[in-house]
Amino acid sequence: MEEKKQNPVKKVLSARGVGQVVTVSIGLVILCVIFNFINPSFLGKRNLPNLLRQIAPWIIIGIGQGYVLITANIDLSIGSVVGMSCMIIATLICNGAHPVPAVLVALVACLATGVLNGSLVAYFKLPPFVATLGTQTICRGVAQLVNNNMNTDGITGAKFGAAAKTMTNIFYYQKTLGVFNTFWIALILWVIFNFILAYTRTGRHLYAVGSNTEAAKLSGVNVAMTIIKAYLVSSFCAFVLGLIVCSQTSTGTTNAGMSYETYAVAASVIGGISTMGGTGILSGVLVGASVWAAMDNGLQMIGTQVGLKNVVVGLIVIVCVLLDVIRRTGMIGRRKK
Repeated sequence: MEEKKQNPVKKVLSARGVGQVVTVSIGLVILCVIFNFINPSFLGKRNLPNLLRQIAPWIIIGIGQGYVLITANIDLSIGSVVGMSCMIIATLICNGAHPVPAVLVALVACLATGVLNGSLVAYFKLPPFVATLGTQTICRGVAQLVNNNMNTDGITGAKFGAAAKTMTNIFYYQKTLGVFNTFWIALILWVIFNFILAYTRTGRHLYAVGSNTEAAKLSGVNVAMTIIKAYLVSSFCAFVLGLIVCSQTSTGTTNAGMSYETYAVAASVIGGISTMGGTGILSGVLVGASVWAAMDNGLQMIGTQVGLKNVVVGLIVIVCVLLDVIRRTGMIGRRKK
C-alpha cells in the first residue's frame, strides 16, 4: 500500500509548539480588532510605536524565562535582577563613573547571579522555586544597598551626563525607521537566542534536559552546564532590561523590576512554552508578549482599573498553564477501558 502523504499544513502545525503559536496569534489579532473598534486610536500612528516599545520589555524577559522553562525549571529572581542592574548602573554613574564601566559592572553582577542560580539547581539539587526565590531576595537587597536604600539622582546630571544622555537616547528614546530602538533591541535579542535554541547543539540539549533529564544524561548531555546556560541567558536578558529601565527613568529606583517575573512567565506560557519543560518555541514569546502588552495598553486606553488588568492577566496565566498540564498529562481525550 502506498503511504499517505501528510498534509503540509498539518505537518507544520504538528511541529513542536507551532500550533499554540498559531492559536495565540489568531487571538492576538482578534484582541487588537476589538480594542481598535472600541478606540480607533489603538492602532493609530501615534499609539502603534508606543505599543511596540511596550512589547519590548516582555519579549526580553520572556526570552530569558522561556529558556529556563524549557529545561523544566523556573527563574523567580528575574525581576530583582532587573532592579539590581538598574540600580548598579545608575548608582555608579551618579558617583562619577562613565556609563560604559558602570554597565560592565552590572553585567558581571547579573551573570554571576545566573551562575549562582544554575549551580544551586544543577549541582546542589535545590528546587528551582526555592533557589531563585532566595536569589530574588538577595538581588533585591543588593539593589537597595548599593545606594543606601534610596533612589538615585538623575544620571544625566552626573559627571558624565552627556554620555549618560546618549545612553538613554540609544536604549529608550531614539527611533530607527520610525520605531523606538527598544523594540529593535528586543528583536535582535530574539533573533540571536531563537537561532541558538532552534539550530544549535545547545538548543537541542535544552529541550533534551527539559523532556527527560535521565535520558539526556545517558545521551551524553552535560545536564548541569545546560541548566547553568539557561539561567545565564535569563540573567543576561534581565541585565539588558535593567539597562533599558535605567535609560527610561534616567534614575535608579529600588523597586525597579518589581513583579517582572510574573510578566516573564506570562509572556512565555501564553506563547506556548510549557512549565513542564521540553516544549515551546521562542516565536511564542513574541506572540505572548504582544498579547500581554496589547491587553495592557488596550485596557488602559479604555479606562480600565489597574486591579482589573491584574486580575485578567492572572486568570490568563492560570488558564494557559492549566491547559498545558491537561494536555501533557492526557486528561483530555483519555478513554476508559
